[in-house]
Amino acid sequence: MKIANDQQGMALALEWAAKGMFITAPNPRVGCVVVRDGIVLGAGHTQAVGQAHAEIQALADAQSCGNSVTGATLYVTLEPCSHHGRTPPCADAIIRAGVARVVSAIADPNPLVAGAGLERLRAAGIAVTTEVLRDAALEMNIGFFSRMQSGKPWVRMKAAASLDGKTALHNGASQWITAAPARDDGHAWRARACAVLTGIGTVKADDPQLTVRAVATPRQPRRIVIDSRLEIDLQARILQDAPVWVVCAQADPGKQAVLESLGHEVICLPNAAGKVDLPGLMRELGRRQINELHVEAGFKLNGSLLREGCVDELLLYLAPSLIGDAQGLFDLPALTSLSGKTVLAFHDVKQIGPDLRILARLT
Repeated sequence: MKIANDQQGMALALEWAAKGMFITAPNPRVGCVVVRDGIVLGAGHTQAVGQAHAEIQALADAQSCGNSVTGATLYVTLEPCSHHGRTPPCADAIIRAGVARVVSAIADPNPLVAGAGLERLRAAGIAVTTEVLRDAALEMNIGFFSRMQSGKPWVRMKAAASLDGKTALHNGASQWITAAPARDDGHAWRARACAVLTGIGTVKADDPQLTVRAVATPRQPRRIVIDSRLEIDLQARILQDAPVWVVCAQADPGKQAVLESLGHEVICLPNAAGKVDLPGLMRELGRRQINELHVEAGFKLNGSLLREGCVDELLLYLAPSLIGDAQGLFDLPALTSLSGKTVLAFHDVKQIGPDLRILARLT
């Protein structure tokens, strides 16, 4: 493929970044291509944590193809790192390779980098261009940016409902309101998250696995259960195949010891009301390097998370059907004035099979 301009070069780098969608966490998803005279010399994306970053992969790919990168332009979706972490600085490798120009989509929000990588390149005489397809690069790593800038993960709340906003009948029946394509699409969003969170109510009612099954993924996201009184049944399916973080508000040393003997971790985070401190949990998940948190819970926990300011966006699948009197999406208090409404902005709207997928962000 011939690269005619910086936008095309960065678009290809973003395609490479997407190849690392499910493997790079807690590191960002980064893609890189090396180009000279419109010809792609090498390409790569960041590997699993502790392995090579995108720039190193692209330079090695060029070398393996017998291509010299001297005088070439390197397109990378995130500023090259300048510090020694689990791997050496990518900026130094770029300088040694003899690259003449670097085009970066967006600066790295990590305080250990934060412009230092680009400055190191400039100091070495490399021409630097920034802010090319910046918005697309930010979307690729929205959770990483959230964690670096706020100390908390990007929280995406997923729900499926009828067109009149009903998620289940009063007897709990909910399978299936939406069609298979929407359910499969939901698994893709689940797969990209670092962790999936639900509540004890959902565990009791549905006994879900909350694993990724509809799309291929090399790793499963961590699962988290909000369970204030440690009521979870030890035979619950969510506890059977991998360690789970169970978040409580009331200590139960006996139950905690049993859960921990099975490989799970109990995190006790009470608030003043004796419930789980949800904002505190978001900060704790940030400390645990969770970039994107995917919520699949019932209307009560959904409402609590929204009321306490713990949600960044809603991922809603709406089916072309009406259910009537049934369970809703969120348990929110009645308003006395519309000025108290929660305001969102539509970020993306797309039809998935017969259903509508809406990505709406809190403003």
